Amino acid sequence: MNIRRWFASSHPKQEGNGLSASLEELMNMRRYVVYLHNFKRRRSFSHEAGDIKSAFKGRGMELEEVRSYNYGDDIRDIDWRITARKDAPYTKIFNEEKDHEIYVWVDLSAPMLFGSKKELKSVTAAKITALLGWMALENKDRFGCVIFNGKESWLFKPQNNRAHLLAVLKKLSAASEDILAHPHFEQGEAVKSLKLLEQSAKNKATVFVVSDFNFVDEGLQKQLAALSKKSRLYLMNVFDVLEENPPKAGEYMAEYDGKRLIFDSSPKIYKKDYQSYFAAKRNRLKDFCRRFNCNLLEFRTDWAIENNLKLF
Repeated sequence: MNIRRWFASSHPKQEGNGLSASLEELMNMRRYVVYLHNFKRRRSFSHEAGDIKSAFKGRGMELEEVRSYNYGDDIRDIDWRITARKDAPYTKIFNEEKDHEIYVWVDLSAPMLFGSKKELKSVTAAKITALLGWMALENKDRFGCVIFNGKESWLFKPQNNRAHLLAVLKKLSAASEDILAHPHFEQGEAVKSLKLLEQSAKNKATVFVVSDFNFVDEGLQKQLAALSKKSRLYLMNVFDVLEENPPKAGEYMAEYDGKRLIFDSSPKIYKKDYQSYFAAKRNRLKDFCRRFNCNLLEFRTDWAIENNLKLF
């Protein structure tokens, strides 16, 4: 069955068509920036866990002033010499970090063309990218993006203006539509694409890699590790509920590469093996983040974006 007809019949009540990310949907992601402001914690495997806003802004190195300590000030900024001399606590105030660079590498390759309910993984990935772009614009950070379609990459160097972000969103929308007719995935091109990002991003930039990470091999791991050494790296794992949990008990037909097979999901061993496969992938990502001091965030395609964001 044609993927468009099947998806339309299976998902009759949803915002957007779920197959590609329209420019309107990507523009509307701006409304969800407030949920990033409300993050209290983030899942982090680094020693610098804290508010998600630290992904976009950091304390500057330039001292602005020294003033009396107020309740809520960071005790690490107390100026102990002046405190001892004045016999009262004083704290250092630093200029906010300027010209911070945010990069997003977004995977719109063939493996991302999967979604059992609300939308394809490629659509969720495009929306996450748009959200991060709007967040960067609001924070006056410079936003850059690499869009990877499985064969080619489009690099948008960091800028901080609405026209630049709009150009990124237009390309995102067009790419998510184009892959429906021309799906690609070449492992070597994914490595090259991430290498392009590594070469383009400044040291200490914040980098988000948005993908389902189903293609990660030794070469991709090395490239991600290299990226983590020069940037604050976030792996944003996009997955579908049908990847995490097996289908209901019964017989199903599957087709891949022109071949069809019928399988039975009823046996308990099938359910156990099915869930173990996804759990093993998740654990590999967690282990990688622990080893290379980066962060793992997860997004499920059938959840509303605000529910995904409330998890963190």
